[in-house]
Amino acid sequence: MALSVSGGTVFTVLLISRLLESSLLNAEVKEGEILPPTIQRLMKGYNKYLRPFFDNGPVTVGMSLDIASIDTISEINMDYTATIFLRQRWTDERLVFEGNKSLSLDGRLVELLWVPDTFIVDSKKSFLHDITVENRLIRIFPNGTVLYALRITTTVACNMDLTKYPMDKQTCTLQLESWGYNINDVMFYWTRGNESVSGLDSLQLAQYTVEDHYTSVSEAIYETGHYPRLVFHFELKRSILYFILETYVPSSLLVVLSWVSFWISLSSVPARICIGVTTVLTMTTLMMGARTSLPNANCFIKAIDVYLGICFSFIFGALIEYAVAHFCTLTHADAHMLMYGHRMHDFDDEMNGIITTISTHSNRAKRRKEPTATSPSVPASTELAVSPSSPSGSEPKPEAAPPEHTNWCLTVLATLRKILRAIYCCHVENPHHIDNYSRVTFPLSFVIVNLLYWTYYLYF
Repeated sequence: MALSVSGGTVFTVLLISRLLESSLLNAEVKEGEILPPTIQRLMKGYNKYLRPFFDNGPVTVGMSLDIASIDTISEINMDYTATIFLRQRWTDERLVFEGNKSLSLDGRLVELLWVPDTFIVDSKKSFLHDITVENRLIRIFPNGTVLYALRITTTVACNMDLTKYPMDKQTCTLQLESWGYNINDVMFYWTRGNESVSGLDSLQLAQYTVEDHYTSVSEAIYETGHYPRLVFHFELKRSILYFILETYVPSSLLVVLSWVSFWISLSSVPARICIGVTTVLTMTTLMMGARTSLPNANCFIKAIDVYLGICFSFIFGALIEYAVAHFCTLTHADAHMLMYGHRMHDFDDEMNGIITTISTHSNRAKRRKEPTATSPSVPASTELAVSPSSPSGSEPKPEAAPPEHTNWCLTVLATLRKILRAIYCCHVENPHHIDNYSRVTFPLSFVIVNLLYWTYYLYF
């Protein structure tokens, strides 16, 4: 009973396919387009819903590509748009005919034939060109080989690593896969290996050059089975000349412009502040403009961001240098005034000492001239000076021990004295020397940082 039911199902499917084929042929005849006798003989009994070699193993499909153009490569969307000529070849034993010439058919007759269900794996959006008619080519050879070509424009995803942008290299792929037929039904292969893809040598891209390309064959594993897959790899290298002229040279010149303030006098406050603030604001605008054309959703720290950050740091450092030099100028003037005050105070003390010494000598001379009076009794003050507890009167009274808080105060004062000595070591004797040092250290540091930057991002 089960066999009869399955046999009835197959018969029903074959009957429906025959009816559809006859309806298509009748439609062609109704439109006044009579098929050639050879095509009519080939189409007689042909079932396009069954693949070639349905019961005799998988059908092998050869692929080749022509890259007509790569229109855009977007870092923001991480994809590229390309127009390709996709050519597929396979052998269908039902289309064998006598003769030595191939048959080139109208592209609309492809609806009467079985074709592979090939699709582009990472395609975001694709369309088949249809101006002035659908850009399809169908050609049948006497041995039953079918050539099927399409012109397709597709937008394909490409995962990019922008860490070294704009000195980066990106490897993108174009993957072709069968949608419904697994490896037991269809096998894909490149017709000429790496030479199966052509057109890349003549491409002219805006920011990139194609360095290398190669092909590979793999299998896609899904829950529904193993499917054939062909992969075309191509490596793109970004041209850095545009970014050197657009970003690197202007940012470097802004850094050099900020060094002009080192040759301006410290007293010219408006001139130096104007140069510092202008270069900082211009560098900020340049950084914002460089980031507008790059993706903001990801967390890439790009090479161009590092360089712009370095330039901004040097420009901001030049502005801070003037603030420090100007502050040292003010403190240096106060120190001069304070030193002058200390010197005047010492001079006054010295004059007071000289006057005191002169008056002391004159008093002694007067006392020598006066007769000395002898007194028989000892002064009371002398008696009071002798301690009553001392029997001899010659031992002095013991002094009291210093309090503990006095030792603590001395320790604090010693610590403060050490701190003041350390600060004095960093004291700038002449603030004008800061500009002299900056004229050498800033350019030298910038050259060293540039050497390290370009060496790392170009060779590592």
